[in-house]
Amino acid sequence: MPLTKEKGFNTELIEKMFKAGAHFGYSKTRRHPSTKPYIFGAKNNVEIIDLEKTQDLLISAKEFVKSLAREGKKILFVGTKNESRSVVKDGAASIDMPYVYIRWIGGTISNFSQIKKRLAHLEDLMQKRETGGLAMYTKKERLLFDREIDRLLRKFSGLLSMKELPGAFFVVDSRKEHIAVQEARDKRIPIISVSNSDCDIKEVDYPILGNDASVASVKFFVDQIVGAYKEGRAGMEVK
Repeated sequence: MPLTKEKGFNTELIEKMFKAGAHFGYSKTRRHPSTKPYIFGAKNNVEIIDLEKTQDLLISAKEFVKSLAREGKKILFVGTKNESRSVVKDGAASIDMPYVYIRWIGGTISNFSQIKKRLAHLEDLMQKRETGGLAMYTKKERLLFDREIDRLLRKFSGLLSMKELPGAFFVVDSRKEHIAVQEARDKRIPIISVSNSDCDIKEVDYPILGNDASVASVKFFVDQIVGAYKEGRAGMEVK
């Protein structure tokens, strides 16, 4: 992974990660071998992640995110564990990015042509409901349409802005989201991931070693990625 000129010891950034609890890994028995170089030590049977090394990984990921923003590419945010759901949804929505926060639907990427049809059907139903296009149907039929819209929204509401395959994935916990990760890899879509010590970081292009099981830690990293995208987009607008 290429180093950038920004890299170096950044006390402020490391202190913020420490305050968010980003340094907490899992027990040694759960550690994936790929994360060993990023472990500083252990305390009370909990491994401590080396935040100086996480800082370097984070900066590389942010530089990549900025480049995506400058190119106008979408990032698909994925985080379905309880600790990340609302954070991922809010972060993605703040920069108009697609997201999956309840459950990954198998085939979302590998069978995207079919997913696009479901999204188009959902948008059509929603538009007809808003413009009175469903008024010709009986009350019972309209109720059935409402139920179908609600069902599709639960599955696909975060994907409505994704008209084509994304330029990258941003994943919270690559181990839990292994199906999404595999679909992205199959399509050669770059993956950025906040991954704890139990994850195989060789599966992702831009791993960020950090605590993925804490709301505060997840929010910190999501905010960093969102901020980087905003910075990259602002640079594009200036040009």
